[in-house]
Order: sequence, then C-alpha cells, then structure tokens
Amino acid sequence: MSYYPKLILEALSHVRYPGTGKDLVSAEMIDDEIRIDGNKISFSIIFEKQNDPFARSVVKAAEQAILTYVDKEADIKGNINIKSRHIVETRHATSLHAASLQQPNAKNIIAVSSGKGGVGKSTVSANLAVALAKLGYKVGLLDADIHGPSIPKMFGMEDARPVLENIDGKNYIMPEEKFGVKILSIGFFVEPENAVIWRGKKASNAITQLIADAYWGELDYFILDLPPGTSDIHLTLVQMLKITGAIVVSTPQAVALTDARKGISMFQNEKVNVPVLGLVENMAYFTPAELPDNRYYIFGKDGGKLLAEELNVPLLAQIPLVQSICENGDAGQPVALNENTITGQIFLELAASLKKNPNITVSPKSYVSAN
Repeated sequence: MSYYPKLILEALSHVRYPGTGKDLVSAEMIDDEIRIDGNKISFSIIFEKQNDPFARSVVKAAEQAILTYVDKEADIKGNINIKSRHIVETRHATSLHAASLQQPNAKNIIAVSSGKGGVGKSTVSANLAVALAKLGYKVGLLDADIHGPSIPKMFGMEDARPVLENIDGKNYIMPEEKFGVKILSIGFFVEPENAVIWRGKKASNAITQLIADAYWGELDYFILDLPPGTSDIHLTLVQMLKITGAIVVSTPQAVALTDARKGISMFQNEKVNVPVLGLVENMAYFTPAELPDNRYYIFGKDGGKLLAEELNVPLLAQIPLVQSICENGDAGQPVALNENTITGQIFLELAASLKKNPNITVSPKSYVSAN
C-alpha cells in the first residue's frame, strides 16, 4: 500500500490533545516533515512544553490512529518524535537552508507566475511545457498551485495516482508522463471535489516534497506553475531552488497589470533576486473562429506590451483569446500540440524564444526548430 502525507494527517485528525480538546492537525501540533519509507512512517508531534504531561498518551493515541485509519501493517511504533515548539521555531531557518540544497537535476528552472488568479497562468505553464517537449527537450512540470491545481484537468489526468518506486534504496514519487512532459500535482493526491485547506507552512512542505522526494530524472526545463499572487510558497521555492528565471502572465486590463507589476517587483526584489525572463500578455485580443483575421481588444489594447516596455522586461508573447484554448484545456489536449493553429504556433515560438535569454542553458543536443 502506498502512503501519502494526506492519509497520515487525516488519521491524526482523529487524535485530540487533552489539554485543549483540539485535534492534533487543527492545533498545528504535527510537524510538516512527515517521512515515508516503504511502510515505515515517521513524524514529530510538537508540544508547547518540552516535558508535556500528556506527551506519552498522545503519542500512543497517534500510533493507534495510524494503525486504524492508514494501515494495520504500518511501521509506526517508536517512530514518532516529540518536539518543543520553541525548538521548532528556532530551527526553522536552518531547515530552510537545508532544503535549498535539494535540487532537481534540471538545466533550467522556470517559474511561471501571475499577480492574480484567472489570467491564464496554468494555461501558459501547460502549453509552454508541451511546446518545449515538442521542440525535443526533456521537460518536467510541477503544479505548485496547491489550492487550485488545474494541471491534471488540462492534461486529462484527473484519475492519475503516482506510485512510489524504490531506486538505489530510496522510495521516490514517480511523476506521471504525458505528451512528453513529466508531471506532478497536488491534484493527483486529493479528490477533485475536495478543497485543499492548508496553512502556508504545510502547503510549502507539500510542494517541497513533490520536488525533493520525486524522481524527475535529467531535465532540460523544469516548469513551476506557481500559485497566483505572492505567498509563502513563492518564498520557499526561491529559497529552496536555484530558479533560472520567472515568466509573469497578465491580461491587458488595468487591474491585472497592477498585480503583474507587483509580481515582477517581487522577483526583482534584492532579497529574492530572480531574473524576470519576460511578460506574457494572455487574452491580448479576441479572434472569432469564423473571422480569424479580425481582432477585438475587449480587455484593452497592448496593456502588457506597455508594461513590459515601462519595466524594461521582454514581452515574450501576446496570446489571443480564442475558444479552442479553453475547449482544448477542458478536453485535456493543450493547444500547443497542434502547431498548425495560430495559438499552437505562438506557444511554440514562445518556447523557442527562451533559448535567446542569456540566463537559459540550452541542451547541447541538436535544436529542433519551431518553424
């Protein structure tokens, strides 16, 4: 049986701390570092005081909850540690530094971000990954939008459930693969109709586990589909990974551009210092299928282009609003698969343009032209 942190947390939600009557999960008494190695499960329970009088009974109750709600064969006895909250907080900075050493074997790590939701960030991430794969690159895609994972839907993989595989004595999460792209998403581990309600630290830990405990193999491009806005997840990934550069997605209207400006500012902040590869203006204009030569600027004209010029960052692409993008995404067939369409060609050109950026390391193998 394969175990995942969500199963462990669900089991521990049945255990209550006698001092407050709250369950261990809602009381944030479970340390984020849940380790799973075969049927061996280990984690730490955090108490306010180092010598908490309820510690022993709570540990026994937690062991029984794992055996009852996860697996009666789980190796849990003696694997639960006790921590003091004070010690956990003082060691938090050290743990972040340690996490920064765990790097996927990728020549380029690209963060795709947006200042607000609903601007098509995941659509750009999915189609950029597919386009890069069509150009002959080895590509990984991590859906880091933990509260609204949409990559499984866009790839038609809502029923995918990654498995663990033992490689050189360690169990790894094996990414799913489709259209030449290796993919992991928190959406693979939760039911589609269930909301993911996790606080910042716990959400960040889930993402770092999908990076550090997954077997991505050798990649030319590792694409991160970040959550909208700015959050703990953004900062954790910046601290953990050597990100090659960021792509910021926006639509042309003023409210989206204001948020895009904030997103670009975050990456350019001296404490973050991630190069901005450029801006993608999505829904730049509307083109009806029956009038492919007509353009209607329903969200305003060239807003993204003007912002890119103002902030001195490249405008990587202006992607039209066409019905096929939505339909193909809902059908699990990214439009970049069809280079004979306008939008398919735009995504291929976007992927091909990345190699022109001095921050990008291109695979030494022969390059396949988009044209």
